[in-house]
Amino acid sequence: MAKSKVAVLRTKPDTVLDDYRRLCELAGAKDALDPSATTILKDNISWHLMYPGSNTTPWQLEGTILGLKDAGLTDLVDVHNKTVVTIADLGDRYNKFGAVLEKHGVPKKYNFNPSDMSWIEYVPKSPMLVLDKVFPDGIYLPDFFFGKNIVHLPTVKTHSYTTTTGAMKNAFGGLLNVNRHMTHTWIHDTLVDLLAIQKEIHSGVFATMDGTTAGSGPGPRTLVPHQKDVILASADQVAIDAVSARMMGFDPMGIDYIAHATERGLGQGKTSEIEIVGDVAAAGESWNFEVGVNLGTGTGMLLWRSPLRIFQKLLFQTPIVKLFIFASEYYHDRFWYPSKGKPVVDDWLRDSPWGRLFESYPE
Repeated sequence: MAKSKVAVLRTKPDTVLDDYRRLCELAGAKDALDPSATTILKDNISWHLMYPGSNTTPWQLEGTILGLKDAGLTDLVDVHNKTVVTIADLGDRYNKFGAVLEKHGVPKKYNFNPSDMSWIEYVPKSPMLVLDKVFPDGIYLPDFFFGKNIVHLPTVKTHSYTTTTGAMKNAFGGLLNVNRHMTHTWIHDTLVDLLAIQKEIHSGVFATMDGTTAGSGPGPRTLVPHQKDVILASADQVAIDAVSARMMGFDPMGIDYIAHATERGLGQGKTSEIEIVGDVAAAGESWNFEVGVNLGTGTGMLLWRSPLRIFQKLLFQTPIVKLFIFASEYYHDRFWYPSKGKPVVDDWLRDSPWGRLFESYPE
């Protein structure tokens, strides 16, 4: 059996679009995806506000579009997701996706909008670890996703609940509806179940990952950004997450979602069994990133993973959940971002070459 392959390249603002095109070629996008099928671009909106390291970058989106078109994949559509704490159309606007999509003639859809797609019950062929227990009344997926390729566009960053987040976690915001927060106690095995489902319903799966500015700390939003100048791609969602985790300084097989997916044969998380193409030295870096919690994620950890989880049904499956949604939105958007996040954004836009590249993209 051939080794899983992950492409890693160093990049800089004036070459990043061409580097993404080369990245897609090195990682085998042409072989991984069905050219006769529509290809979904599943961008990553961890926060509707623009914050470095948190969301898909406009050059990641544009470079991936160019790379896919080079591979003969021209029927593209971008899909935005909605969560209880992110607003998809604001994320599209603040992160400058719209102008990129319009430039390249790529339409966009919303996976919470009934006029764009419906949610239908799906019975997985693979045994589920947790999803059938979390959703005993049935697992519902967006009908639009069936029979299509999907290309995930995560960034290289840490996550308070899963240590790192990447290609596998990006499916969480596409395949599950706004009640996806109900899986947080079992988030690692939820991601494994979702990867198994993706392999059943999609005609091909691929990912590009942007580490031009990577994020350490209490992610996926309140991060400490670090300029790292790297990009990654792979058809193996487990392998790309494993390589990025190792670059951040973590043991990939010590992260449950990577280890469990490897054990179930859904991909390769053992980096010794992964072929690195492109810049091997960059893939061998270790950045000593750390995972932390903020007020919002710390409260979540208590309610989802401590003995307090016995109150989950009361707190998260009744109208009481609206109080937590409001508290999270108020803390992140109205307190943390103006007081702590905005100065970081301003410094990045002024001092980082990637911030200046972001400024050059049209609104």
